[in-house]
Amino acid sequence: MGELDFSTFLTIMHRQMQQEDPKTEILEALRMTDKQKKGYILASELRTKLTGLGEKLTDKEVDELFKEANVGRDGLVHYEEFTRMVTLPPVDY
Repeated sequence: MGELDFSTFLTIMHRQMQQEDPKTEILEALRMTDKQKKGYILASELRTKLTGLGEKLTDKEVDELFKEANVGRDGLVHYEEFTRMVTLPPVDY
């Protein structure tokens, strides 16, 4: 797989919102950003992309997303776990 620019990443993320299986699309987008194929990307890298490009999130929104997705203290986003967590049905309290 080649390198993924963020514009393409956003396009993939947008498409996943309109499809029946968002897990596959999110997972593929994250895999494409993992240039060394380690199974994770740096949380700081994902934060920079989410707050600086496309439809920007605030730092607070990213903090909440990372908290909900259990992004580890090691600063790594293990994309299979991240994808599973962000695609869980919302909890109704």
